[in-house]
Amino acid sequence: MVSVVINGSKVDVPEDFTVMQAAAQAGFMIPSLCSHPDLKVKENCNVCVVEVNGELKNACAEKVSPGMEVKTFTPRVIEAKRENLKKILKVHPQDCLQCARNQNCELQALTATLTVRSFEHKPLQLTKDTSTPSIVRDPSKCTLCGRCVEVCNDIQTVGALEIKDGVVQTVDGKPLIETKCVMCGQCALACPVGAITEKEEIDRFLEAIADPEKIVVTQIAPAVRVAVAEEVGMETGSLDMLTFVAGLRQLGFDYVFHTNFTADLTIMEEGNELLKRLKEGGTLPMLTSCSPGWINFIETFYPEQLPHLSTCKSPQQMFGALVKTYWADKMGIDPAKIFSVSIMPCTAKKYEATRPEMRDSGYQDVDLVLTTREVGRLFRMCGVGFDKLQPSNFDSLMGAYTGAAVIFGASGGVMEAALRTVYEVVTGKTLEDVNFTAVRGFEGMKEAEVDLDGTKVKVAVANSLGCARKIMEEIKAGTSPYHFIEIMCCPGGCIGGGGQPIPSTVAKRVERIKGIYIEDEGLPLRKSHENPEVKLLYEDFLHEPLGHKSHELLHTHYTPKNK
Repeated sequence: MVSVVINGSKVDVPEDFTVMQAAAQAGFMIPSLCSHPDLKVKENCNVCVVEVNGELKNACAEKVSPGMEVKTFTPRVIEAKRENLKKILKVHPQDCLQCARNQNCELQALTATLTVRSFEHKPLQLTKDTSTPSIVRDPSKCTLCGRCVEVCNDIQTVGALEIKDGVVQTVDGKPLIETKCVMCGQCALACPVGAITEKEEIDRFLEAIADPEKIVVTQIAPAVRVAVAEEVGMETGSLDMLTFVAGLRQLGFDYVFHTNFTADLTIMEEGNELLKRLKEGGTLPMLTSCSPGWINFIETFYPEQLPHLSTCKSPQQMFGALVKTYWADKMGIDPAKIFSVSIMPCTAKKYEATRPEMRDSGYQDVDLVLTTREVGRLFRMCGVGFDKLQPSNFDSLMGAYTGAAVIFGASGGVMEAALRTVYEVVTGKTLEDVNFTAVRGFEGMKEAEVDLDGTKVKVAVANSLGCARKIMEEIKAGTSPYHFIEIMCCPGGCIGGGGQPIPSTVAKRVERIKGIYIEDEGLPLRKSHENPEVKLLYEDFLHEPLGHKSHELLHTHYTPKNK
């Protein structure tokens, strides 16, 4: 510990603290644009400047030392902060009212904090990249903070972005769709401004609900409820599920279902697929296939390993195929009139819905994907007041779910849900303690061994593509000891998806994970094979897991991407 003086107040802090950390402990927040609690120190914006023993230093990088005296808001410091901020503002477009990050923009907030009222303005005019169905890049708004480049290169190990010639650009300057980008959207979460955002499709939704010929249905991913509260001014996880359903009906949805229904269904199909591979000598380890960013990653970087993937579609796409076949038939509705909307924590889901493989219903299975952020904007736009709403139940046939489906939203959840069902299928015994805590948590890599009546099954869980790459290198080398591996593209799993509310720090993701497990524990059914509507689906339509109809609608294949 060392003693430093911050604005006249003495504080003892660990010797490896930066001045910014020491000031925070003393009660003084130092504004910055490039700093991020989960990323490396960059010293790119120079807005965190302070006086250290009479010299101007960047608080984000300067380490504390014994006897150090720091002043964070002298006239000299404030003037330096403003001048450095003005250099960024000079080239930044002044189109705040047209920007998706308006009122949730770190540059906008910093300008207000430092009361910068006037500055020279010669904005950059660079071409906007709208080439992908998932995310949009507007390099004119880039502040050169470098966060997106670090996330893309170091955490996700994709390497689609770089800083070159004084601007963040795609490698080789190609449109994003032609690069190695997997459309995970982690860059959008890291961006302090509107230089990278999801491709917004709110207007398409509004047109659909205004069309009397369309029957608009929706599915809600398990990670959405805990986070959407943040978009409407509530505490993380505090929005009751059935009140959320009522809010969606207020937006104009004709039917409200849950992706959890097909998450339970995924476990039935995927669990049986794993058992079949174990018994018949299929390709092992089997890899989960419900994360579209991860699918893009393996298609791009490890195409020769595609046989390891489960053939199961993601729960989103299973739902899309069933709502225009099974549900439409049960309801006597022409599937051509169904407009299927999914609400997802993920930007890569927008791309997934457009894949040519995802038309097994005879139509595009999912017509539109809205992120959690987009639905938050819709609630605000339409003036939905959750405090006034009466809870509303999900619609039947595809709305029931178990706790096993809920935990799909957190890293390790798919694995735990699968083990709850596979254990009972194999052993014929009731699993009394359904909590497989060994695969829970925010760590990038987790592993466990499960005894299935004498058969030892080794499993692993990875979240973030950097961790996925380590797993894949083991498989490539033939040294992987596992039978079944869950891989989620985003750090923390879907609760940290690229379409989730901003900020989306590690601390915030941990809060969301907590909300996921609380919901699981509170449900009467916690094993996928106990879902009554999934049982009915098999009785009336699919007949058996891995059967002909299941393969036709719920399974798919993936192909190498030559990037």
